[in-house]
Amino acid sequence: MTFRILAAGKPALAYAKTGIEEYLKRLRRGAKVELIYLKAGDSASVSADLLTRSEGTYRVALDERGAAWTTDRFVEKVNAWEMDPGIKTVSLLIGASDGHTTELREKCQAVWALSPLTLQHELALVVLLEQIYRAYTIKRGEPYHR
Repeated sequence: MTFRILAAGKPALAYAKTGIEEYLKRLRRGAKVELIYLKAGDSASVSADLLTRSEGTYRVALDERGAAWTTDRFVEKVNAWEMDPGIKTVSLLIGASDGHTTELREKCQAVWALSPLTLQHELALVVLLEQIYRAYTIKRGEPYHR
């Protein structure tokens, strides 16, 4: 299974770029992750682009209005996705600065809140990558997650 992360706008903050690079490097040995940056814009145009580029995949919108999964719940989700023969790619969607449209959220199979706080998209990307990395260390029985 592949994680396809679609994020609006390229990171500009140095700490975010460093964190993204670090977790992508760590993930190379445990998970297949594709990171695709989309042109930033308003909610409607970014959401439409996210829907187009995630067509045919299992969609998860990252949105503060979504379900609050614990790390253990996320590991359960990853295990279920990996065991489902109909899921080859899970698209994790990070939207524009003004969020996702209602249409996008309705067309996703899941809506996940990384936090009840609204996160700046670069920070959300770092947190998401860290949680994917953490999930795979748990699956391998490594001590990182403690």
